[in-house]
Amino acid sequence: MRKSRRKAREFALKAIYEWKLSGNDVASIAQHLRDEEGYATIDDKYFLILLNGATQQAVALEEALAPYLDRTLDALSPIESAVLLLGAYEALHCPDVPYRVVINEAVELAKSYGGTDGHKYVNGVLDKLLPAVRPNESRSR
Repeated sequence: MRKSRRKAREFALKAIYEWKLSGNDVASIAQHLRDEEGYATIDDKYFLILLNGATQQAVALEEALAPYLDRTLDALSPIESAVLLLGAYEALHCPDVPYRVVINEAVELAKSYGGTDGHKYVNGVLDKLLPAVRPNESRSR
């Protein structure tokens, strides 16, 4: 299950990135990603939860992230912006995903797809967001 969720996050990142850049319909983005190599190995249900959640809740997620950003989300690279939306969505709406997993998965995505030090920025932002949205879990870190 872990690998299929990790791949679901990777595909969700690709979809959110495309959505941010193109403004295309989320359903059509999801549909064309289903044809990509490796899609059959992912948790399709989790992919759709992440994609639909992050895009439908984008404004609320940006508001939740804003106090921890040194610029607007749109001023970040599209990858870092998409990773933060994804991480914020998991932090706020997926309580079954542990605190550390949310941060680790986002950092790994930023390392794989983002700029040289983008993962450090993502780590710093999420490390401030998570204690605010999950105070009980973060204290027991």
